[in-house]
Amino acid sequence: MKPLVLILCTGNSCRSHLAEGILRTSAGDLIDVASAGSKPAGYVHPKSIEVLKEIGIDISSHTSKHMEEFLNRPVDTVITVCGNADQACPMFPGQLHRFHWGFDDPAHAAGTEEEILNEFRRVREQIKLVFEAYAAGLKRGKSL
Repeated sequence: MKPLVLILCTGNSCRSHLAEGILRTSAGDLIDVASAGSKPAGYVHPKSIEVLKEIGIDISSHTSKHMEEFLNRPVDTVITVCGNADQACPMFPGQLHRFHWGFDDPAHAAGTEEEILNEFRRVREQIKLVFEAYAAGLKRGKSL
């Protein structure tokens, strides 16, 4: 059984799904990846789906989940991507590692459609840099 990396955000609609899609693609078969929220929005933001599709990652089948769904599963690593989730995050069974890498929430972007989409792209690129580096470390045999 592969170790589970759980990515948490408050709403589980934007940042955590961007990170989940990127990490799953980057880490290959080394780990299982899931995302959840402390107060799930109930949907995955369409612009998150759109900006990942631009780089060849399909998250259109993702759903917004509550972090409590994972309390009875062994979770090796928890990564929070927003401050609220970091503060609300419980310990999970089997949890060995916890990281907090905060990113701006593109769902709060204002402006024209293009300006909002560009904010989603900017956050996607920040998440991509961090999570691809994390995956590269896993591939080199570094611990989770």
